[in-house]
Amino acid sequence: MRDRITLPAGFVITGLFVAMALLALLWTPYDVGAVDIAGRLQSPSPAHWLGTDQLGRDMLAMIMAGATTSLAVSLFAVGAAILAGVPLGLLAAARGGWLDESLMRSGDVIFAFPSLMLAILFAAVMGPGASNAIIAIAIFNLPVFARLTRGEAQSLWNRDFVAAARVAGKGRMRISLEHILPNIAGPIIVQATIQFSLALIAEAGLSYVGLGVQPPVPSWGRMLADAQTLIGSAPRLAIVPGLAIMVAVFGLTLAGDGLGARFRTAS
Repeated sequence: MRDRITLPAGFVITGLFVAMALLALLWTPYDVGAVDIAGRLQSPSPAHWLGTDQLGRDMLAMIMAGATTSLAVSLFAVGAAILAGVPLGLLAAARGGWLDESLMRSGDVIFAFPSLMLAILFAAVMGPGASNAIIAIAIFNLPVFARLTRGEAQSLWNRDFVAAARVAGKGRMRISLEHILPNIAGPIIVQATIQFSLALIAEAGLSYVGLGVQPPVPSWGRMLADAQTLIGSAPRLAIVPGLAIMVAVFGLTLAGDGLGARFRTAS
């Protein structure tokens, strides 16, 4: 019953977030780079539904373009972590021994640090920018997928269908790709949804401290940073991007929770 509510709700909220990000690639109500000092800090109106910021930029346009930034950075970061972490997890489960131990202990080193703090550390070392933010977020996501894949794969290596594949002469990596991976795709998809929400928070955090995407590219995190000096006189500047981050993360969390319940029921 629970997944019947959380899954559709999560998909609807996430779908709206993705649709807004994709729409911003083609159209925004105003040019996000257009500065209008004479129209700064306008309240919401028919001309500017969410008002304008301290530079006179339309807040709705900034939120839409910021969704594109968050979606792109998070998608590439989590995608890179999956492409690297899943094969490593499969390899660790298939080979075992010192290779398995080395990969898992390397993951423990990364897990020893808070994820957002680790992303900030890597971004600070590599320098600000979208590409470095993607790398930094991918690094702390990689061991998550590697460990999940390894654990799920190890639970299947003693199953009858794997034994039959080994009798048929298939090698360990071929078995991993043809038989193990399709059977653990569900948990990986659920984890990807959860990590996507964490990547959104990480991207906003990096942009907030100036280590994420750089101006003039809009970012929800930098909108929050720019609004902190005006929190008393124009709290709307902080509330709007803050709500955008909260709703996007909430939708992804609901989707992940619903998918997890659905896969548990199916199994």
